[in-house]
Amino acid sequence: MKLIKTTDAVGHVLCHDLTRIVKGVIKDAVFRKGHIITEEDIPVLLSMGKDHLYIWEKKEGMLHENEAAEILYNICKNDHMTPTPVKEGKIELVAAEDGLLKIDVERLNAINALGDIMIATRHSNFPVKKGDKIAGTRVVPLIIEKEKLDKAVELAGDKPLMEILPFKHKKAGVVTTGNEVFHGRIKDTFGPVVFQKLREYDAEILGQTICDDNPERISKAINDFIEAGADIICCTGGMSVDPDDTTPSAIKKSGAEIVSYGAPVLPGAMFLLAYHEKGHVPIVGLPGCVMYAKRTIFDLVLPRIMADETLTPHDLALLGHGGLCLNCTTCHFPNCGFGK
Repeated sequence: MKLIKTTDAVGHVLCHDLTRIVKGVIKDAVFRKGHIITEEDIPVLLSMGKDHLYIWEKKEGMLHENEAAEILYNICKNDHMTPTPVKEGKIELVAAEDGLLKIDVERLNAINALGDIMIATRHSNFPVKKGDKIAGTRVVPLIIEKEKLDKAVELAGDKPLMEILPFKHKKAGVVTTGNEVFHGRIKDTFGPVVFQKLREYDAEILGQTICDDNPERISKAINDFIEAGADIICCTGGMSVDPDDTTPSAIKKSGAEIVSYGAPVLPGAMFLLAYHEKGHVPIVGLPGCVMYAKRTIFDLVLPRIMADETLTPHDLALLGHGGLCLNCTTCHFPNCGFGK
């Protein structure tokens, strides 16, 4: 770049976007990179407080901010996401499909630690909808050493930093347990909550079976749904450590392998996750908090299951950091710290 007086800039090529900000009225680039300055532009530039301008002087080994943003975008981009046009040295990535956003946080941090480079993203492992902004890329200076961008590309490797796993259309079966519900002593209020959360992901509800606390009947209900083609089983009730709460043992007897009984999340500590031996169908045992709390561990795990992600004990252990819901009077999830 070369710095010159604005009054001497006629005929020169502008090397960066110039943004005009009028509070409540406009914040946009009035002049774009590559614009050839005319006599008519001078009064406008002066009114924007631009007494001096940088004009473009291409030098070997240096990149313009727009060129650098393109490189950073290519580091991030993957299927099911699209870029915005480069503007003021920035490119944003937008979700092209509903799905689960995955970020390689370790590589992202390494690139951002280089200095003068930034890639800002939403949190990993959270659902996004088509049209959602998911990341933005740019460099801090107007021009930057190509060597630094080469290092970013090297750190990124041959795999994009970001991924969107589209949600799958799944069939769900709900098994509700408890003598009090089975014998009609109380009305089931758990099932409708689970139905609503499943329908947020366009799941097809195969039905609901209400069982007493007999483990064999609970196991049979699970296997009946498996035979009917269920892709996910949600068991409600009977998840505490009381003697009559037999759902965990019934899930195991059904032929499922328990991944974890318990998770470092509140609400949701007594959550159970298992996978059935037939078809690797996920089975979730939902504690009572899912029935009455606005957001629980079910809201953190369900989108990952609906994106066909197989969860491990380590995945659940990682939920402890950020796993405390503050039960705000007005819930702003997912625009809060829960699960992050």
